[in-house]
Amino acid sequence: MGGGQSLNFGLGHMDVFAYVGGFSSAPNTQRAAQLIPDVDKVKKENKLLWMVCGGADGLMNNSAQLKAFCDENGIPCTLINYPEGQHNFVVWKYGLYSFAQLIFK
Repeated sequence: MGGGQSLNFGLGHMDVFAYVGGFSSAPNTQRAAQLIPDVDKVKKENKLLWMVCGGADGLMNNSAQLKAFCDENGIPCTLINYPEGQHNFVVWKYGLYSFAQLIFK
């Protein structure tokens, strides 16, 4: 449940977390409008909202819904669909490597 919790805690505490990454985010993730009740605040304070999920992972829909909300509201957000990826360490390893390249510049 780490990906979902990362989104819940990260987006819920923008004063602490400017970089938020969700890896195969589980259904414990709140709805997008609950995660981001103040769109302008997220646009102003968030430096990176980044998600990855395997294309064959049944949880892709959770991240896709948040991505759609962000796109509709002009919030910069990246969602990587790891082709044929499952809910496993292969996807998370790729995700961590890619996310770390962006947050440790």
